[in-house]
Amino acid sequence: MSLPVHLVESLDGTAPGSVVEVTGDEAHHAVAVRRLREGEQVVLTDGQGTSVTGSVTSTGKRTFSVTVSSVTQDPRPEPAITVVQALPKGDRGELAVEVLTEVGVDRIVPWAASRSVAVWKGERAAKSHAKWQATAREAAKQSRRSWLPTVTPLASTADLATLVAEADLALVLHEDATLPLGALEVPEAGRIVLVVGPEGGISPDEQAVLTDAGAHAVRLGAEVLRTSTAGVVAVAAVLARTSRWA
Repeated sequence: MSLPVHLVESLDGTAPGSVVEVTGDEAHHAVAVRRLREGEQVVLTDGQGTSVTGSVTSTGKRTFSVTVSSVTQDPRPEPAITVVQALPKGDRGELAVEVLTEVGVDRIVPWAASRSVAVWKGERAAKSHAKWQATAREAAKQSRRSWLPTVTPLASTADLATLVAEADLALVLHEDATLPLGALEVPEAGRIVLVVGPEGGISPDEQAVLTDAGAHAVRLGAEVLRTSTAGVVAVAAVLARTSRWA
């Protein structure tokens, strides 16, 4: 059975024999909800590639301590995968973030596409962004990731053009595209950007902006997927052709 994973602020300078104290909401959930007990083995990660395994030596209401037995340093995965996710309606945004995190995406960019049903403005934007961040955090622990994905602030189409222009490979999922995703060569390093449109599809103007910036319009197959699931399918198809999944 896999050991539970908990996120901590920093593991700088941690070595076997060190004691790491976990506090706040992370510790409260572990002790009060998960009922973590002394003697249990756990994994702690800082979300920046460092993980430690150790034994719980003490617990409190909002704290627990771990004596480290081993330290692991994982390099940042290559190629880095960014998914631009147009805002879906309802709770499908959290579903998209969850599965994208589980499959290994490095950066998730919420996009205010012209045909998005959902709108992030003012207080709602802050709450929605925080919810996406929390979803990514929990999914990263569940999938035992040592690198926590970044959820950026809401992006405009102009922001996307810059992302695409800086990428080593940029793909836009489009149901009317004639080029299959598998026809393109996938780089072994660098940055890959994948754009997923809203329920109503990417508008011609948005498609033109992305194409002019260097993106390739691609299709996955004959079936039309939901915006909340298309990204994870496309990322899996890309990763299967890299050393990350070798």
